[in-house]
Amino acid sequence: MVMPRSRAVLIPLLVTLITGAAGALAPSALASGSQEAIFQDDVQLLANPVGTLHTMRDLGVTRVRVGLYWYRIAPHGNSRRRPSGFNASDPNARGYNWGIYDQIVRQARADGIQVYALVTGPAPLWAAGSGQPRGGPYGQWKPSSGEFGAFVRAAGARYSGSFRPSRNSSSLPRISFWSIWNEPNYGIDLAPQATNGDTIEVSAPEYRGLVDAAWSGLSASGHGRDTILFGETAPRGKNHPIGNFSGVKPLRFLRALYCVDGNYRPLRGSAASSRGCPTSSSGSRRFRSAHPALFNASGFAAHPYVQGFAPNLSTYECGSQVCASSSRSDPEYADLAQLPRLGRVLDRLNRVYGSGRQFPIWNTEYGYWTNPPLRAAQINPSTAAFYINWAEYISWRNPRLRSYDQYLLVDPPKNNFASGLVFKNGSHKPGYDAYRLPIMLPSTSTRRGRSLEVWGCARPAHVGGSQQVAIQLQRGSRGGFQTVRTVAITNSRGYFDVRQAFSASGTVRLEWRDDRGKAVHSRSVKISVR
Repeated sequence: MVMPRSRAVLIPLLVTLITGAAGALAPSALASGSQEAIFQDDVQLLANPVGTLHTMRDLGVTRVRVGLYWYRIAPHGNSRRRPSGFNASDPNARGYNWGIYDQIVRQARADGIQVYALVTGPAPLWAAGSGQPRGGPYGQWKPSSGEFGAFVRAAGARYSGSFRPSRNSSSLPRISFWSIWNEPNYGIDLAPQATNGDTIEVSAPEYRGLVDAAWSGLSASGHGRDTILFGETAPRGKNHPIGNFSGVKPLRFLRALYCVDGNYRPLRGSAASSRGCPTSSSGSRRFRSAHPALFNASGFAAHPYVQGFAPNLSTYECGSQVCASSSRSDPEYADLAQLPRLGRVLDRLNRVYGSGRQFPIWNTEYGYWTNPPLRAAQINPSTAAFYINWAEYISWRNPRLRSYDQYLLVDPPKNNFASGLVFKNGSHKPGYDAYRLPIMLPSTSTRRGRSLEVWGCARPAHVGGSQQVAIQLQRGSRGGFQTVRTVAITNSRGYFDVRQAFSASGTVRLEWRDDRGKAVHSRSVKISVR
């Protein structure tokens, strides 16, 4: 979950936004045809693994993000006293509560969905640090990296592909995709964030220790060659006030994580020691070998929420609000439009230590709050449906991005993070069909005889049935939809990108039929042919 935002100024006129961006969204030969569809809704998954995974399968999800929450799995998570004789690195240690996760992993295998395990806090209270102020979240305060490494090693051993929970059970499926800690630059997930008047990013060395420990735990349990991500950063933060429980801006956090200053020079003296960094040049030379995950991980995970704005806009702080623009940005933010900058920063940080590594970037948490049900949200469900298709198209165009994520299937009971595709009463938002069968026309106006780009994804095709999608047109404002072109899907992820001429103004949609002949439709897009 991402940091709560201040109320922002919504940029009006969707037509202006999409038409103005058309030139920037032309077809690209460098697009990421292998982009994965990732989905997360831990509340639904933990409450009803079978039903939730069946729904995700029908939506065409290929990978589900599952939070392995340390405090939930560990014994006596609400106690300050560590269990006597507890061997935290033993996957079968007495007191561990793996049961629901075993069920999720088995059911995901049955539904043909890959599991992406996010090993994360909060920590059990016995593994949290001392000195936490009253009133803050519990379990996020200075978690023990040693205890976390033991927990991760146990998780890796349990989901190694050969572990049997009991003598009469079959081996649990292997998990081969991991990520380390959720939003470490946000105080709700890791605290404290900053000290000395917000000048020292103490969350960075805390996270460095957690990453080192998790890397060792996964390597020791046979997952050293798996896909292992780090980062999972929130897209925004503050310069002041930060304190214990607000957040550090993500690119500033990364520089502190890699022990460099604003000019990408290695930190020295007290600036280094206060962030757990080498204080000498010889120490800097050993930094790369001392922290292998920062240079050898499979990729970097980011949560590039834009929240309330079109996905091609960059956000920045304006007074007490968050604003968005196509020409202005905060140079320390990492929302969707800023991911190319994030990539350049990651490259530069690696080069400081002589590494040529260019991390793939994974979008691992994304979505749009809607009004209704959340009154504070700035966009309605129909606009959100448009935005999630547009955001996925932008992601697909970026060859460095490896995934597009949808965070939440169902809105929470209190509607406090209403980015689901389903209202809490069970009815579908427009985003449900938009996610299931995406469509994007970067430009919606053309002259007669000229073509428009039609991009989409036959995500449901992954569960069987025809590997074809029909592009359909409703001429004018009434009447039936007629197929103007049938597109054969050859991309392994279901993506296609074609140019199509339309004979008249009207409404365009996609249609896909499953193996029972049932039609699935995308959202509709109005076009103008002059």
